Amino acid sequence: MRKLTRATLGMVLGLSLSGVIAAAESPATGLGQAWPNAVDVSASPNWHVYVFVLNGIKYVQVNDLNGNVVGAIGTVGGQFITLPIGQSQYVSTPQQRAARTMSIKAAEPTTVYRDGSTMITATPMSSGVTALGASRASTCTDPAECSYVN
Repeated sequence: MRKLTRATLGMVLGLSLSGVIAAAESPATGLGQAWPNAVDVSASPNWHVYVFVLNGIKYVQVNDLNGNVVGAIGTVGGQFITLPIGQSQYVSTPQQRAARTMSIKAAEPTTVYRDGSTMITATPMSSGVTALGASRASTCTDPAECSYVN
């Protein structure tokens, strides 16, 4: 009877620990989907932004309020790549300009995502599309200091 109790206790403990380990791993899936299984980390209430990480590469997807994928970028070590989902022809990175150019901005860019290394902005254009721009995030927080040039 004692062996059975220990075995049961060991199994319950093992199962509960596996739940903790599984909870520590991000269950985020669904890159390219309208409503992926990921936390919305948008810096703006007018957008949905989802982050996925796989093999050290961060993928950031931007959706509009209706869940339409506007675009996505992959980034690691200050390098960026445009992913072929959404309106990828309107996504610019430091390494690659958008494939299509828009003539007139309909509004100023809005920061939709920002972390310690990456910033993504969304700019509505007069043609009705939204241009995304990815760049390295500045670590400077004091505007007076940021504008100082040696």
